[in-house]
Amino acid sequence: MPIAAFCLCAQGQVPPSQKPPGKDAPTETKGLPPRAAPADYPDQAQAGAVTIAAEFQGHAVPTSQGNLTTEDYVALETAFFGPPGARIKLSFDDFTLRINGKKTLPSQPYGVVLGNVKDPEWVPPEPAKPKAPANLTLGDEPAAKEKADDKQPAFPVKIPIEIQRAMNQRVQKAALPEGDRALPVAGLVFFWYPGKVEKIHTIELIYSGAAGKAIVTIEP
Repeated sequence: MPIAAFCLCAQGQVPPSQKPPGKDAPTETKGLPPRAAPADYPDQAQAGAVTIAAEFQGHAVPTSQGNLTTEDYVALETAFFGPPGARIKLSFDDFTLRINGKKTLPSQPYGVVLGNVKDPEWVPPEPAKPKAPANLTLGDEPAAKEKADDKQPAFPVKIPIEIQRAMNQRVQKAALPEGDRALPVAGLVFFWYPGKVEKIHTIELIYSGAAGKAIVTIEP
């Protein structure tokens, strides 16, 4: 029986206020390379003829160029497998998440995650050291310098625009592709969860979409 559902374009995920800075040319959402088989993911569930596989990534955001991080969201790497030649229509709205048996959390479009993503490998430049007063005597230099340092305001680190753009593109490329897709297909789905992953004891990824319904019990 053919799999049918509505199609939501991947570009529609990004609210205007969250679009990546820079050029207007969109970055294609390709997802992550599917693993060889569903068993290569820690957890699986069946929805009709489709197998849904997943792995909880916590506050990490795996991309083809290495991991990014996010404090306020968690990511799940999700994959769909089916018979040869099978296709499916996907949307981020197909997913909800239940953590520790509480109320379900709706999946979030990757666009709202962009402003919360960091690159752990990026090291901000050291701020310029304040200059000591011109009338400082040699004997008073250490104390005066320490006092001058205390008066310096702590400004938030501003990430260069090219670094922001590169991170945004990495997240967009890794997000689960939407619309009509050939199987297998894989990518990230995101959920708002600013808590500590160490406090997570149970996770249920709930799918309700074109393939039917399924609950993937996830190992935290």
